[in-house]
Amino acid sequence: METVAKTHEVPNFGKKIVSVAGREILLVNVKGTIFAVENECPHQGSPMAAAIVRDGYISCPRHGYRFSLVDGRCAEHPECVLATFPVRLSGDDIQVDCSGDVK
Repeated sequence: METVAKTHEVPNFGKKIVSVAGREILLVNVKGTIFAVENECPHQGSPMAAAIVRDGYISCPRHGYRFSLVDGRCAEHPECVLATFPVRLSGDDIQVDCSGDVK
């Protein structure tokens, strides 16, 4: 796991883009739980940084595809899966693992 940010850098319902192992990763804070997803929609490559987060989902700003923050699945379009990555909090460090297979 690689330390990529501090918890205070991603406020509640906030987002932050970080670079991990050559990938652009979007950190999302939902009520103190940090999620890490690829910052590119699998549908047409739109950046997810401007996405809306609601009810455990992140919605692509271009076409509205809704992806689960937990596993990246899109119920409406199952062929599109947003890459998600394991996150661990260590004190105030946010650590992300991009070394293995993505979820």
